[in-house]
Amino acid sequence: MALPIEDYALIGNCKTAALIGRNGSIDWLCCPRFDSPACFAALLGDAYNGRWLIAPKEPSIDVRRNYRPGTLVLETEFQTKTGTAALIDFMPLADGADLVRIVTGRSGRVIFQTELVVRFNYGVAVPWVNKLDDGTINATAGPERLVLRTPSPLYGEHLKTVGEFAVEAGQSIPFVLSYEPSFQSHSPAIDPFEALARTETFWHQWSDRCPDLGPWTDAVRRSLITLKALTYAPTGGIVAAATTSLPERIGGTRNWDYRFCWLRDATFTLLALINLGYYDEARAWRLWLLRTVAGSPSQIQIMYGVGGERWLPELIVPWLSGYENSSPVRIGNDASKQLQLDVFGELSDATFQAFKAGMGMSERGRELLPAILEYLATAWQQPDEGIWEVRGGRQHFVHSKVMCWVAFDRAAKIAQSQGSNESSRRWGDIADEIHADVCERGFDRELNSFVQAYGSKRLDASLLLLPLVGFLPPEDPRIRGTLQAVEDKLLIDGEFVLRYETEHGVDGLPQGEGAFLACSFFLVDNYILQGRYAEARKLFERLLSRRNDVGLLAEETDPLNGRMLGNFPQAYSHVGLINCALNLSRQKGPAEERARAQGAPAVASVAAEDNG
Repeated sequence: MALPIEDYALIGNCKTAALIGRNGSIDWLCCPRFDSPACFAALLGDAYNGRWLIAPKEPSIDVRRNYRPGTLVLETEFQTKTGTAALIDFMPLADGADLVRIVTGRSGRVIFQTELVVRFNYGVAVPWVNKLDDGTINATAGPERLVLRTPSPLYGEHLKTVGEFAVEAGQSIPFVLSYEPSFQSHSPAIDPFEALARTETFWHQWSDRCPDLGPWTDAVRRSLITLKALTYAPTGGIVAAATTSLPERIGGTRNWDYRFCWLRDATFTLLALINLGYYDEARAWRLWLLRTVAGSPSQIQIMYGVGGERWLPELIVPWLSGYENSSPVRIGNDASKQLQLDVFGELSDATFQAFKAGMGMSERGRELLPAILEYLATAWQQPDEGIWEVRGGRQHFVHSKVMCWVAFDRAAKIAQSQGSNESSRRWGDIADEIHADVCERGFDRELNSFVQAYGSKRLDASLLLLPLVGFLPPEDPRIRGTLQAVEDKLLIDGEFVLRYETEHGVDGLPQGEGAFLACSFFLVDNYILQGRYAEARKLFERLLSRRNDVGLLAEETDPLNGRMLGNFPQAYSHVGLINCALNLSRQKGPAEERARAQGAPAVASVAAEDNG
C-alpha cells in the first residue's frame, strides 16, 4: 500500500515529475510530460503497478530527508545498525528525460536492495526487458522504453529487475533511468555526477533571486521552487498538481486528475511571480494564457493541457484500485466542459495586473480582451457550475458574478488609462450593473452575509475573495458580516476553512472532502485587510506547520487527523502561501494591490512580444 501523502517528496525537470517516498520508493512517474501515462503507478495501486525502490536491506533505525538548500535535489539519509548512507534523487533539466539516483556512504557499511518494476500505461503494460552487453537494462513496451544504467549488478526475477549492493563511507553508486521512444536509437549516457553539479547550479541560480521576506523567506523559496517544478517549461503552463486521483477523502470517490492548467489560478500566480521579481516566468505564464484561450470566447475552458490542449476526456482506469482503495482512478477531467464564468474575470485581472507591472500588452492581448467582454456582456447573466466545479447543476453563484464584475472593472480601467473613454464608460456601466445585481440578489440581510448563490442560505469560502478582488472595501459592513459568517459556519478549530456548507453542517467531513488549504490562506489575507495582523500571523504560522518535512503542501488537510488529502503537491496551496507571506511582510502586498485596484499606470508600455 502507498505511504501517507505527506511521506512523499517531489523531484522534476520542468516537464514531468516523480514522487518519492521516505522509504526510497518512486511510486509515481509520468513520462515524458506531466499528463503522460504513468510508468510507475504504485501510488494508485500496489508495487505490481510499477515502482522503483532503493533502500537498505535491513530495517532502518532512522530516516531523515531534506532538499539540498535552494534546490529540487532530494537527500534521504538512512541510518542502520551497520552504518549510514544517503540516497540522492534528482532529474536534470535537459532535453532528455533522465532520473538520477546516487547512493552515497556516510559511515560504516550499508547493504542496499533495489527493485525496479516498470509498468507502462498506468501500471498495466508489462514490458519486455533485456540486458545489453554493457549491462544496460532495456524495458520496452510498444513506443516506450526505459533504459537503466548502473555499475551495480542487476538481474530479472518475477517480472521485475532486482539487485543488492553494499556502500561504504565515501563510496557512491549511481543509477540513471532514461525515458526514450523505443523506435529510436539509444540516447547518449549522461555523467550522473556532472549532472548533479549542473542541476544544483541551475536551482541555486534560480532560487537565489528570491527576495528576503524575513522569517518566511525559506518557506517562500521552497514554494517558488515547487511552482517552478510544476511548470511545463516548453510552454510556460503551470499544472495544478503532479498527480491524479489522490482522494479528497480516504475511501471516497472525489478523485480528480489535476495534471492540467487552470485559468482560475492565473492572477494570484501572476502576482506571486511579479512581486518576487520572476518576470520571465510571469511572462511565460501570461503568454501561455493568451495562446491557450485564442479563438471564440464562447469556447474558453476553465482548464487546458500543458501545451494548451482542449480535449481532456475523462476516463476511468479499472485495473488500479486507487490510493488506499479510493476509487475510481480518473484520467482526464470532464470539468473542462463546464461553464465557469469566473475565468473571464481571471483573464481580465491577469491582463490588468501585468499591465500595472509595466509588462505591456501584445497585439493579441489587445484584441482578445474586447472579444471576451463582448461575449460576457450577456453571458454574465447565465448560471454556471461555479468555482468548485460541483457536478450538481448550474446556479447563479455569487463568486462567478463577482468575477464577471472584475472582468469589466479591470477592462474599464485599462481603457481609461489608454484614453479610450467610450470603451471605459461602456465596460464601467456593465460593471456597475453587475455590482448592483450581486449586492441586491447575493446578499442575505437576515444572515448579514453574502451567500453561495442567489436565493441560497449557504455560505461559501469563495466569498472571502470579494474584498481581495476589490468588489467592496474590507471595512464595508457587508464584508465584515460575511467574514464573521464564514468564521461561524465554515471555520474548524480556528484554522481549517471548508469550501462550502452542506445540509449536514460542517462537523467532520460532511461533503466528502477535507479542508481546502487555499481557503485558509484566503482567510489570512482577509485578516490582513481588516487590520487583524496578530490573527493573520497566528493562522499563517499554523498553516505553515501543515507542510510536510520537506516543505510541501497538498490540496487539502483532514481536520480530524491532520493527514494530507487531495492531489500533491498543489500549486494553488503554494501560491496562497507565497502571497500571504508577501502580504504579511510588506506594507502593500498582492492582496492590498488587488483589493484596491484603483487604476492602471498613467502611461504603460505596449510591448510587441514574440508569440504573444
